[in-house]
Amino acid sequence: MKFIAIANQKGGVGKTTTAIHLAAALALRKKKTLLIDLDPQANATSGLGIAADGGHSIYPVLLGWKTAEEVITPTGRKRFDILPSHMDLSGVEIELARAGSHLTRLRECLAPLRKAKAYDYAIIDTPPSLGVLMTSALAGCDEVITPLQCEWYGLEGLSKIIFIIEQLRGTGANPDLKHEGVLMTMTARNNLARQVLEQVREHLPEQLYGTQIPRSVRLGEAPSFGKTIFEYDPSGAAAQAYMRFAHEFIKRHKQQ
Repeated sequence: MKFIAIANQKGGVGKTTTAIHLAAALALRKKKTLLIDLDPQANATSGLGIAADGGHSIYPVLLGWKTAEEVITPTGRKRFDILPSHMDLSGVEIELARAGSHLTRLRECLAPLRKAKAYDYAIIDTPPSLGVLMTSALAGCDEVITPLQCEWYGLEGLSKIIFIIEQLRGTGANPDLKHEGVLMTMTARNNLARQVLEQVREHLPEQLYGTQIPRSVRLGEAPSFGKTIFEYDPSGAAAQAYMRFAHEFIKRHKQQ
């Protein structure tokens, strides 16, 4: 069982959209998949049409009041479950920081799932910040994928994520943590997009995914209906792109 964090400290780069659709695409490709919503905004939860419930979310799991198994919720789609979030999670950072175990807490909570090999993949949607929840996710996962919008500020976010990954490896908090890849999102055909793409290709050629996710109005509309793009616009360019991304992801892991 692999735990994959979708992480970028910059917001608005398609992070939650990527987490939802990588998980959904893997399930469609017959991989048993768990989506873990670690963002207090709970957009991954609501985007799948699931009502947020503070007592049935990852919040009580992190505080030790419930187990992950008790709150995992079916999404209504084959081979695809979610560990939901709730706005209460915004307060957990203070509580975990006081406990002094924030780096290991998520990993400890998810350990029974890992031991049982309950899923093929667990995709973690992280908050757009470098706080306790983000570092806890990076300390508890196996790999990180960074969605990157084609703009210069996106490159700054990428460099910060790579720096934190190196810190976590260096301190021994997660010595085997791997930056698995960079996915270009909201792509457009202009000079800036080409320049940003060339920068990533030059510095991280092995991590850069060949698939690019185009800008799509339909992709933005789908969550308001509680649907994935595969349900809302299955023949559209965004659905096809995310399916190619999942295929590329699976192919990479077969080669490892």
